[in-house]
Amino acid sequence: MTKEEKRPRIGVLAIQGDFAAHAEALAESGAEAVAIRKPEELASVDGLILPGGESTTMLKFLERGGFLDALRAFGATKPVFGTCAGAILLAREVRHPAQVSLGLLDIVAERNAYGRQIDSMILTVPTSLGGEPLEMVFIRAPRIAETGPAVEVLARRDGAPVLVRQGRIMAATFHPELSADRRVHRLFVDIVTADSV
Repeated sequence: MTKEEKRPRIGVLAIQGDFAAHAEALAESGAEAVAIRKPEELASVDGLILPGGESTTMLKFLERGGFLDALRAFGATKPVFGTCAGAILLAREVRHPAQVSLGLLDIVAERNAYGRQIDSMILTVPTSLGGEPLEMVFIRAPRIAETGPAVEVLARRDGAPVLVRQGRIMAATFHPELSADRRVHRLFVDIVTADSV
């Protein structure tokens, strides 16, 4: 088997958000990125990224054709990584306002907790990933208000978790695909690779 064949295939939900940036980050982290636009395409991938965007807009699209149920079923057995709006979709509970979510990650997410687009920022934050503090791009970011006992917090901003992991499920309230630092995507690729062995 060649090295190319061993690269995990990781889907990126490509209904909104920056598919291209995630695809580039995955390629640089040793994976093959696959655009996912239909529920049946989930069968072709080993893991999935739910990118940023506008969570209510994403929900409207996903509520058609059983896509939400397909994502729940996929996340019950395969690795999923949600960034920004994707983190909101993964949560067990969403506040401000409440909305439907996948319930795959034991967190409570608060939408737009840090203000409007104008309040977006780039910070450099220490993590438990090893190495230097990580550049984090926050754009209308949600806040993780609560984490369950099985959730590991990998980084915090002002005391609130911004990067978390629960088994094969990961979430970031920032946009790691917009930074040149690939440690977050590499961690997810490692999770997918270990899970598919």
